[in-house]
Amino acid sequence: MTVIIQFVAENEKLRLDKYLWAIRLFKTRSQATRACDEGKVKLNGANVKPARQIALGDKYDVKTADRRWTIEVTGLLQKRMSYEEAIKNYVDLTSEEDKLMNKHLGTSFYTGKRQSKTGRPTKQQRRGLDNFFDPGEEEE
Repeated sequence: MTVIIQFVAENEKLRLDKYLWAIRLFKTRSQATRACDEGKVKLNGANVKPARQIALGDKYDVKTADRRWTIEVTGLLQKRMSYEEAIKNYVDLTSEEDKLMNKHLGTSFYTGKRQSKTGRPTKQQRRGLDNFFDPGEEEE
């Protein structure tokens, strides 16, 4: 089995939002773009635009609702790879206190789906509620 890894050549340009998506800090590229636009990605304490060209050695502070990272770019990826390959292209410089906070908040992405047993009732639960509020009414 051969694995083909596509790295960006030295003279090619790579956008910041695409890099953050490729190393799997964000689930989608549009989420990475939105984070840059909202000022949640910083280079040396200054906000950066999603189209900023990245270079080896850059250090970024990235903040999401779930986690905070401080990363240093060690490799450039053009395409999204598996997690095992993606983590080889950056060094996690996150401080210990941020790592503890990250543990508390969880490690999974927000998928947009509601959690089980919350929100709208199921059809069975709705029938039970209907019978509770109108006990005289029975189904035929």
